[in-house]
Amino acid sequence: MVHKHEHHDHGHLHQTHPQIIKRLKRVSGHLAKVISMIEEQRPCLDLAQQLHAVEKAVSSAKATLIHDHIDHCLDETMRRPGPGSRRAMDEFKQITKYL
Repeated sequence: MVHKHEHHDHGHLHQTHPQIIKRLKRVSGHLAKVISMIEEQRPCLDLAQQLHAVEKAVSSAKATLIHDHIDHCLDETMRRPGPGSRRAMDEFKQITKYL
C-alpha cells in the first residue's frame, strides 16, 4: 500500500530501500506459501511457526526502513538547519510511532 505524503524527501530512495524491497518480496513469497499451507490443511503448529517467521521479517524490514529514514533526515537537518527542521522533527515524532 503506497501512501502519498508531502514529505521533504518525496521521491528519495534511501540507501537501504533496494535491500528492503528484496526482503519484502521474499516475505511476500513466504506468505503466499503459508496461504497454500493453510489451504492444504497443514498442522496449525507449522502454520503458526511460518506466520511468526513472516511477521518477524516484516517487522525487521519496517524497523530498517524507519531507522534509515531517521538517520537520513537527521543528517539533512543538521546539514541544513532552517524552516525545514520543524517539519523534519514532526516527521520523526510521527514515524517513531510505527517502531
